[in-house]
Amino acid sequence: MRKGVPWVVGAALAAAAGAITVLTPSPDALRAPILVQGRFDPDAAAHQPVVTRTLSAEVIGAVFAERVEIDDWRADGNWLVVTIAASAPHSEVDAVIELATLRIGDEIFHASERVRGTLVGEQLRIGIDTVGMLAFELPADVDAGDAELWLSSSYLTPRLDDVAAVAIPLDRVPAASSIEITPPEAAS
Repeated sequence: MRKGVPWVVGAALAAAAGAITVLTPSPDALRAPILVQGRFDPDAAAHQPVVTRTLSAEVIGAVFAERVEIDDWRADGNWLVVTIAASAPHSEVDAVIELATLRIGDEIFHASERVRGTLVGEQLRIGIDTVGMLAFELPADVDAGDAELWLSSSYLTPRLDDVAAVAIPLDRVPAASSIEITPPEAAS
């Protein structure tokens, strides 16, 4: 009976080591952002806001456009324009969308810096939604599939912070020939 004890203990230790190896997160996972998930449904009348530490954001509209315009500036291409209602959930410190990215498969697209008057960089207030737009210039063949909009109050890639991540079904987003970018304004 005593001769089998070392084998049993050894097998138990090997199983425990295997379990620890499987359960230990990778170094990247230890610094990865914490995604607060939401979903945009183009057919729904209302949507739930995604609330993070610094942002409360609700996607209220999305449209593909062949042209975006603001004042006397315009640009042709394949644009996805997303309308968002955002506010500060708890404090106005750091309550600003500094980084807006659209993830489609393995590709990451940043909100266009060419389009002035978007929601990027707009100071958000507690309890007062600011409604504004984000414009993403996409390759000509991107008009379907699933996308995920990431919003963060950190300009750098967020680490160890929460990020609003809103799923957008691109094949259900309507299309228009042109869209006017309206400057952010407080919701009434």
